[in-house]
Amino acid sequence: MKRYQAAIIGYGNIGRFLVDAIETAPDFQLAGVVRRPESVQKSAAQLTGIPVVTSLTELDTVDVAFLALPSRLVPKAAAEILAMGINTVDSYDIHSDLVNYRQQLEPIAKTHGKTAVIAAGWDPGTDSLIRCLFQFMTPQGITYTNFGPGMSMGHSTAVKAIPGVLDALSLTIPVGTGLHRRMVYVKLAPEADPEVVEQAIKQDPYFVHDETVVTFVPEVQGLIDMGHGVLLERKGASGRTHNQLLKFEMRINNPALTAQVMVAAARAGLKQQPGCYTMIEIPVIDYLYGEREELIASLV
Repeated sequence: MKRYQAAIIGYGNIGRFLVDAIETAPDFQLAGVVRRPESVQKSAAQLTGIPVVTSLTELDTVDVAFLALPSRLVPKAAAEILAMGINTVDSYDIHSDLVNYRQQLEPIAKTHGKTAVIAAGWDPGTDSLIRCLFQFMTPQGITYTNFGPGMSMGHSTAVKAIPGVLDALSLTIPVGTGLHRRMVYVKLAPEADPEVVEQAIKQDPYFVHDETVVTFVPEVQGLIDMGHGVLLERKGASGRTHNQLLKFEMRINNPALTAQVMVAAARAGLKQQPGCYTMIEIPVIDYLYGEREELIASLV
């Protein structure tokens, strides 16, 4: 059985759980973790026996690179790695820019004969698959995606990048019918102006469309809980029959599920023709490990 060599780029919340997801997958082997030079030594104890390097070029063979980076850093990194002749998988979560990002990577992936699976988390990602399922079951109707309550990694990372912020946590609170409140807890740098920081948060694309409440706290770490969840609801019509009610709900550890989905997406990406794919463009069976006929027999 071939085991594909996988590298993790970044070692934050998702990167840590990617180690577990890759090491427990029967068809992948962890080739190494790529970190910033100043962070290599910090991870030595946690990654005993795993190569920790500052560049992909320091690893012998890499079939697929998992980009465990803040979403705003992902497009540049993905383009560079694809050009090296390595498949990529990421959990890019900026919905409004997803189409542009896909169009950017598509020619690069095709030119170098590789695949990129983008937005391979749970939203976008597996929730997108559920929304597709709901829509073909009830072509007319409205789907509401209600996130939380829970910690949003993307939103928290966006706040941490704002000047004057030492640490931050963003919680997503569902209001209903797809509306959300963002509860943001911020530890300020001593010289930071609270009003300037609060305005910068509320004007950031991650927050500008939602009600956002900013609270300044002395410490953030004691507030963190990786739990999250989603409730997808659709009321629609099948043919001329109305009042079809569909619901999907889950409660999860956010980075653990994201990492597991990324590994499944990497497996699926290795089965596709060169190009850039969102999860809804790939046959569902390709995400699963095992023989095709056996999977059909057990799941249909």
